[in-house]
Amino acid sequence: MSAAAAVKIEKTEYKGWPNCYRITNGEVELIVTSDIGPRIMRYAFAGGQNLFKEFAETLGKSGEPNWILRGGHRVWAAPEDAVRTYAPDNGPVHIEIKGDVLEATEPVEPLTGLEKQITVKLSPQGTSVEVLHRIRNAGNHPLDLAPWALTMMAPGGIAIHGFPPRGKHPEVLYPTNPLVMWAFSNLSDPRWRFTRKYLMLRQDPANADPQKLGSFNKDTWAAYSLNGELFIKRYDAQDSPKDYPDFGCSFETFTNADFLEMETLGQMKHLKPGAAVEHVEHWTLSKNVHLRNFTDAELDSVVLPLVQAR
Repeated sequence: MSAAAAVKIEKTEYKGWPNCYRITNGEVELIVTSDIGPRIMRYAFAGGQNLFKEFAETLGKSGEPNWILRGGHRVWAAPEDAVRTYAPDNGPVHIEIKGDVLEATEPVEPLTGLEKQITVKLSPQGTSVEVLHRIRNAGNHPLDLAPWALTMMAPGGIAIHGFPPRGKHPEVLYPTNPLVMWAFSNLSDPRWRFTRKYLMLRQDPANADPQKLGSFNKDTWAAYSLNGELFIKRYDAQDSPKDYPDFGCSFETFTNADFLEMETLGQMKHLKPGAAVEHVEHWTLSKNVHLRNFTDAELDSVVLPLVQAR
């Protein structure tokens, strides 16, 4: 891209949805649909593979009474709840374009009283994206919740999450971070891989057993390696896991046979009526990143510099 590169936002059709918006700087592109959501359905090099999962049978559809697994990137309120979490997002959202920034706002959910919003700001050059998630309590009663940003990744890749800086015994005697399990977590599952510095989870279309773990890192990040490309999402958490949901998680990852999810979480907040909470992720996409052994040494030399690049 030249120094004169700029962000272009144009209305377009995408896989059956007539009212979508393509955000591009010529190098990468994102697709946000206003027919449902708010969701980011695509993030890719221009014309390249979509790193995000898409459920083909649900694309282009809307108006369903129940929450639908469509794929892409969305915002929820944590902790997970069988009713509040799965409030349908199957109706139109309001799109506002402010220069090179796109803002997608869902009408207030009748079931929850929440108004959810995703704002996308793509850099004029390169692949960097700032994604701001905003949840407003539009109801009449205070609510306790945390913002929760979930990205469904396309099948066949490997997720990588970095632990906080490691130390040695007995110089470091205090715990540094939680590692949180669910009732269905199985550490003997071959899709998990643990090294001293990293947690990894492989998406396997042949393995339908759900798996999930959570962790905390002040410099929260996760990467997804797929076909020589690497997606990275970063989030600057607070200093301590205190007040984070799910026993102190700033990051969670989940997989089944269909997709792998990389999720960041903000602090629990007590939202009075009318109050809102915001949660910001930073994304990048890199080409020609071929990981072979997934050792600490390889991840330190190949992935970590891309994570740390600002």
